[in-house]
Amino acid sequence: MAYKTRSNITVVVSFALCLSLSAFGQVRLPRLISDGMVLQRNTEVKMWGWAARGENVAVRFVDSTYHAITDSSGAWSIVLAHLEPGGPFDMQIQSDLPAGQTGNSITIHDILIGDVWLCSGQSNMELSMNRASPIYEDEIAHSENPRIRQFLVPQRYDFNAPHDDLGSGAWVGVNPKTVLDFSAVAYFFGKEVNDKYGVPVGLINASLGGSPAEAWMSEDALKEFPAYYNEALKFKDSTLIKQIESSDNSRIQAWNSLLRQKDEGYRDPRCPWYDPTLKETDWAVMDIPGYWADTKLGGVNGVVWFRRTFTVPTSMLGLRAKLNLGRIVDADSVYVNGVFIGTTSYQYPPRRYVIPSDVLKEGENTIVVRIINSADKGGFVLDKAYEIVVGKETIDLRGKWRYRLGATMEPLASQTFIRWKPLGLYNAMIAPLLNYRIMGAVWYQGEANTRSAFEYRTLLPAMIGNWRNDWKEGNFPFVFAQLPNFMEAKSQPSESDWAMLRESQLKTLAVPNTAMGVTIDLGEWNDIHPLNKKDVSKRLFLGAQRIAYGDEDVIASGPLYDSMRIDGQKVILTFSNIGGGLISKGNAELQCFAVAGADRKFDWANARIEGNSVVIWSDKVLNPVAVRYAWADNPDGANLYNVEGLPASPFRTDDWTVK
Repeated sequence: MAYKTRSNITVVVSFALCLSLSAFGQVRLPRLISDGMVLQRNTEVKMWGWAARGENVAVRFVDSTYHAITDSSGAWSIVLAHLEPGGPFDMQIQSDLPAGQTGNSITIHDILIGDVWLCSGQSNMELSMNRASPIYEDEIAHSENPRIRQFLVPQRYDFNAPHDDLGSGAWVGVNPKTVLDFSAVAYFFGKEVNDKYGVPVGLINASLGGSPAEAWMSEDALKEFPAYYNEALKFKDSTLIKQIESSDNSRIQAWNSLLRQKDEGYRDPRCPWYDPTLKETDWAVMDIPGYWADTKLGGVNGVVWFRRTFTVPTSMLGLRAKLNLGRIVDADSVYVNGVFIGTTSYQYPPRRYVIPSDVLKEGENTIVVRIINSADKGGFVLDKAYEIVVGKETIDLRGKWRYRLGATMEPLASQTFIRWKPLGLYNAMIAPLLNYRIMGAVWYQGEANTRSAFEYRTLLPAMIGNWRNDWKEGNFPFVFAQLPNFMEAKSQPSESDWAMLRESQLKTLAVPNTAMGVTIDLGEWNDIHPLNKKDVSKRLFLGAQRIAYGDEDVIASGPLYDSMRIDGQKVILTFSNIGGGLISKGNAELQCFAVAGADRKFDWANARIEGNSVVIWSDKVLNPVAVRYAWADNPDGANLYNVEGLPASPFRTDDWTVK
């Protein structure tokens, strides 16, 4: 059967009709129940809405008619029983008011029946296909598939009461244009489900960058965590929120205003420092990428200007050029030949700008980057691309740049991110979804909780239990990504909040019907937002195959630590999830194992695979008592895998450091 889609205009019009009619007491639907929706197959599915008190409501769907009468609050609901996958279908919802009043009829078009997955978490779940597009150009070009759809939940918070509906949103099918707004993790996960099982897939994307787990929990669930609960109660005061926001805005605006006044780069309006004719003979020289804290300038905060010239060949003229400036800490404004090209206000997004076709000229050109840094080290992040690209031609911008201090400022304290406070996201982004039947949840989050990494082993299970209880679907499948490698690798074994949080995630596997995707080899040391989301989704889908789709034969995980035995100077480790057997990736020596004696001092250890075990020893530790593997922010070189190519989860055998 052919699958059809409807334009966003149609969706907006249908909602406008519903809302206008509801003013007369007639039937109204939640945002989720709308054109293009995907309903969960093979189970009971609730349809609900609102109308006048005591009103009769009829729902006609797939050759059946269901009836309901609204309660005293005007709410109504019906249950669709055990729907078979397929579609598209239409659904008609008819209200029947008492004599003398006119009811209304709403038709929902293009409904599919398949699997619905909630996709939630912070920025690595939110990260869009557009953001990841440099490595997925082919996937985007061939993404057309109306059987995969996303509902993007608007990013809002409320500390006072759970919402019964969303303020906006629509179901959108995948094509090369719309896929750019899909969560990359969600899209690739949905594609795996659709490719494997051939059913339509609905992806409800409820995610927000920087959000901690406690922001996604209900008020009742937070009572187990008094500090978070009390903080949530505090932010019920809207006056407090306005005071904080006003104070933050005033402070930040004053800082930026003073910075602009002090900036020597703007002192002479006849020749600002982005002017290509400016003489820069008295400017210092710095290698880019890098940080000015590592130069004679030192670790100042404020604004620093950077300039360099580059040569453009004739073949690049008259064409739009891509300008890639890696990542910059914190904010930047970019000029080419004196023309403003673009700006980014904070450090995390990749700097991808477009140089208009009439800006570059043959021969010598000038690029200027003004960087504002409010705290820590400012500059150009290492190991990123800094280049101008036209077609297949590239101009490398790495190397010597001139730089000069524009203004020095005191560090600027961060704003208060109220949207991340406990409870707020649950009320506005999760509560409105609770009536909508789902297959399960996919969760990518944890970076925001690394400062309380040990607590996360109780916090995440509590959140899972909270969602399961409130969805009233029992122990629905919950699949989550373990944090990847991040930050600079260290030469010696050390403590790590990121490793501790990974352990908390590992221990969450004790919660029934959960699965974890290990991503310790999929990160980028210099970017908290690694682009490789396709492999993340593949590993999450392996877990979903086991716990959601009942595929007992699939190897869903890499090796997981099981037990240890001490034999003289050696430690023998055993593992579960070894699949076809343990291997050292690339046939290299096993790395990232450390061993300690009773003094609790860890040293790097030798390690080798013997059958289904790993043997650990070190000449520096004659009486070993504990082993750690990949216990670091970025355990560079960790290479214990199973034959199926899945990495072992980081682990430790001790419990010496708990906070």
